[in-house]
Amino acid sequence: MSLERFFNPESVAIVGASRQPGKVGYEILTNMVDAGYEGKIFPVNPKADKIGQLKCYGDLEAIGEVPELVIIVIPAKIVPAVMDQCAAIGVKAVIIITAGFKEIGEQGRQLEQKVVQIAKQAGIRVIGPNCLGVVATTNKLNASFGGDLPREGTIGYLSQSGALLSAILDMANADDIGFSKLVSIGNKADVDELDAIEALGQDPDTKVIAGYLESIANGGAFVRQAERISQTKPILLMKSGSTEAGAKAASSHTGSLAGSETAYECVFERAGIIRCDSIKAQFDFAQALANQPLPKGPGVAVITNAGGPGIMAADAIEQQGLVFAKLADETMTKLASNLPAPANVHNPIDVLGDALADRYELALSVVLDDPNVDTVLVLLTPQAMTASAATAEAIVKVANQKPNKPVLACFLGARKVDEGIKILRKGNIPQYDSPESAVNTIKVIADYVRWRSRPKRVVKLFAVNRRKVQNLIERYLRAQSREIGEMESKEILEAYGFVTPKGSIATTAEQAVNTAEQLGYPVVLKIWSPDILHKSDVGGVKLGIGSAQEVRDAFDLMMYRIPGKLPNANILGVFVQQMCQKGKEVILGMHRDPHFGPLMMFGMGGTMVEVLKDVSFYLAPITSDEAKQMLANTRTYKILQGVRGEEGVDIDAIAEGLQRLSQLVTEFPQIQEMDINPLVVGPEGTTPIAVDARISVEQV
Repeated sequence: MSLERFFNPESVAIVGASRQPGKVGYEILTNMVDAGYEGKIFPVNPKADKIGQLKCYGDLEAIGEVPELVIIVIPAKIVPAVMDQCAAIGVKAVIIITAGFKEIGEQGRQLEQKVVQIAKQAGIRVIGPNCLGVVATTNKLNASFGGDLPREGTIGYLSQSGALLSAILDMANADDIGFSKLVSIGNKADVDELDAIEALGQDPDTKVIAGYLESIANGGAFVRQAERISQTKPILLMKSGSTEAGAKAASSHTGSLAGSETAYECVFERAGIIRCDSIKAQFDFAQALANQPLPKGPGVAVITNAGGPGIMAADAIEQQGLVFAKLADETMTKLASNLPAPANVHNPIDVLGDALADRYELALSVVLDDPNVDTVLVLLTPQAMTASAATAEAIVKVANQKPNKPVLACFLGARKVDEGIKILRKGNIPQYDSPESAVNTIKVIADYVRWRSRPKRVVKLFAVNRRKVQNLIERYLRAQSREIGEMESKEILEAYGFVTPKGSIATTAEQAVNTAEQLGYPVVLKIWSPDILHKSDVGGVKLGIGSAQEVRDAFDLMMYRIPGKLPNANILGVFVQQMCQKGKEVILGMHRDPHFGPLMMFGMGGTMVEVLKDVSFYLAPITSDEAKQMLANTRTYKILQGVRGEEGVDIDAIAEGLQRLSQLVTEFPQIQEMDINPLVVGPEGTTPIAVDARISVEQV
């Protein structure tokens, strides 16, 4: 959506403008005037004729024209009346600074709903309530009480917290960081994070979108929109409030391992969002993305005047999995011809401790011409002869002359490098307080470039029997039963192309023996009860049974011991099934997040999944590449590939299983949780067997 009326209004009315310093109404009016806003400003206060040099009005109607933007800074209980005035005169954009709405409880929530109702009926867009306001530097609009107008820049910022946005503004002004727009969305009664990101995505003045969120209203729409915008503009978000205290206990392994934090990680990865764990990290990343070109490749070169910081940078580059650029012979020849003999002309390039600005200028210019170099990091330590300011000017000059590759700087120190740091920032060269911070930024940018250049997502659809699954699920829902039994769960899997072991339920020991002999030994016995979810925990699973007598003994022992442990469990018998061929046990699972939908899970299977917790998640539906990446993201992936002469398993078969499961849970939103545990996978060319399955459903 367009927020043009909020960012570039021709006139602004401030309802609740005040003559008293310290009042929010005074601060907003003062900020508007001090920023040099060139439109009309209408202070509204029935108790004043004039505020400063501006005529004051008793109410909105008294203005005599319709202000394009109205800012409301009055007690919450009066806000609906002012909204009625806005509706009556035709106002279409309102910022409600006032607090005291849904954030204080039920009474405030009802008041907020009243405001929203008035706005919707009149076609008014509302930012807030309980917000800091809006800032648009290009138009010299400071419709906030967050402090001085920052300098113009290309970073757009949205925040659910007004207090945090105020702190960010103060920090940015101190470090001379520029912004295009800043939006405090507050309670999100109308304009929310989707609207703000969409508006900043369309804004020609914004190159990078950053923000702070505590919640996301419409998960599916957020993923789609963020994924689309991230293709052209990086999105950097801090996200808090992701724990789910008091959430219902999950019955499946997947459900117990997939928390809200996991969901957000999956969403951000899918949508290409760069997650930031602090304001500092967000500023670090935003400076580079807003002011430097994206690198064409992974090669990093380091220029330094001291060995120690150069080694620190080299270590960080290797630890982050980046490529330490191998300089071309021509580059090293030029450096050797123009630098002192003791200088190191290999990467990292050491221009020596007595280097002045000219040496840095030469080295940077030569290195930027090297086809093997994609990003340059310039390090400087303040030694006795170091010319911090002149060196900074030289870096800015060369970067402007050769603007096709990103240049980052790390001037280590404090007072002696302060002047140089100011010059770097003014020249749009990102400056970092440590080599590690700079390299971390390079890594984040490299990952973002890789995400943008990924192949187009193609989700494969398999031929399946949807009608059979629909009938099974509806039967359980009609019976108001949440847990689908193992046999029916396997029928659902078979309808989606999985292979399950043969077997049947026995209610007597002799039935169990007859079934075992028909299947062929060895067999597996499992207690059969809708009330026992984790059978092995109560001694309800016996593997590798090789004779009729062993079948009788295992059957009798289960039917004797388990009722004593679980007297209220409804035990229907024992399930006798084929023993699978040898292979690796893995788990495929899904947990449906209430905001974002199905989260796919993969890990090593069996009883150790919750002990090891070596699992990976991804948001469904998934592609073949994403399924394989889920496998690669686990620490035990090498075991699947084969280690120390042991044969590996069929990786493609596991990936196909994940895709089939993804299709199932996408097509049936009634499925809330499910596990296939274990899926036994053998060498390439063998068929994986879904040994056990659990499915939970709910009406939607």
